[in-house]
Amino acid sequence: MDNAPVLTILNTTAPIYLLIALGFLAMRSGWVSVPDIRAIGQFVTRFGLPALLYRAIAAQPLATILDARYLADYFAGSLASMLAVRFCARTLRRRSAATAALEGLGSSCSNSAFVGYPIVAQVVGPVAGTALALCALVENALMIPLGLALADAAPGQGTRVWRSQMLAALHGLVRVPMFGAIVLGVLAAALQLHLPQALDRALALLAGGASAASLFVIGGSLVGIRLSGIRSDIALVTFGKLCLHPACVAACVLLLPPAQPALRAAAVLYAAMPMLSILPILALKYREEGLSAAALLTVIVTSFFTIGLVIGLLPADWLPAAAPAPVR
Repeated sequence: MDNAPVLTILNTTAPIYLLIALGFLAMRSGWVSVPDIRAIGQFVTRFGLPALLYRAIAAQPLATILDARYLADYFAGSLASMLAVRFCARTLRRRSAATAALEGLGSSCSNSAFVGYPIVAQVVGPVAGTALALCALVENALMIPLGLALADAAPGQGTRVWRSQMLAALHGLVRVPMFGAIVLGVLAAALQLHLPQALDRALALLAGGASAASLFVIGGSLVGIRLSGIRSDIALVTFGKLCLHPACVAACVLLLPPAQPALRAAAVLYAAMPMLSILPILALKYREEGLSAAALLTVIVTSFFTIGLVIGLLPADWLPAAAPAPVR
């Protein structure tokens, strides 16, 4: 194995985890407080990431944004990972419906914006923004509402009750700024609208600060998490998220490949990212925030090694010329 590709991959992923470590150390040492972390997180989710998503979508042709094959591949792979982990948790480990659904959700929804985009952009270039928007559509419009509906479901519930749970989850999605940015970006691309230069530069400044700030927030949020008593559940979620999810998406991409090779790589890479950072918040309703937070910590630490491996295994013809060469 040549050391040069390994060093290139390490140089791609290490800065991401250094920023996460900086957030952790800043929070642990008392340089920043919980309100500080929350305020930075609010900036990222309400301003930085919506600006990034809008600019990434609005600058692309409509046919590129609404890549049906990419959407189908990412959704099918994510759904397969969710249902497989949920089955193991529910049937084999005898967990409650809510716990099994949350474990499935954690194994199928990536932190595509906070952790994924900074890494994927270094590997595949500008197409990472388009892929991020497509992943965000699948995760926010399909996977998260489905996971929450499964968590709320009880044995013997009829179709009408289950449908109302899905609609309630989708209703909450409409109020999320990132979802609104996606919708506006699609409209701008469809109508070929261009923002005034000053406004576009302002959005570029907001988008530019989103990645670093979001990684800092993740690091600060990891302070105080405990792993005791739930190691088997954590192992299942970790395997599901970092191994099963990218493998399922890769299988779908091979069966129904998107037209752009870089989008194939982006789909697999986004699936290989750690789980969504809001999982502990979603789990509060079901009193499983401890398990979710502990799984989040374990997955983030473990992904430092697995992401580099996934990058190294990507086919060379999926990567732009300047991307890290696959390890052989």
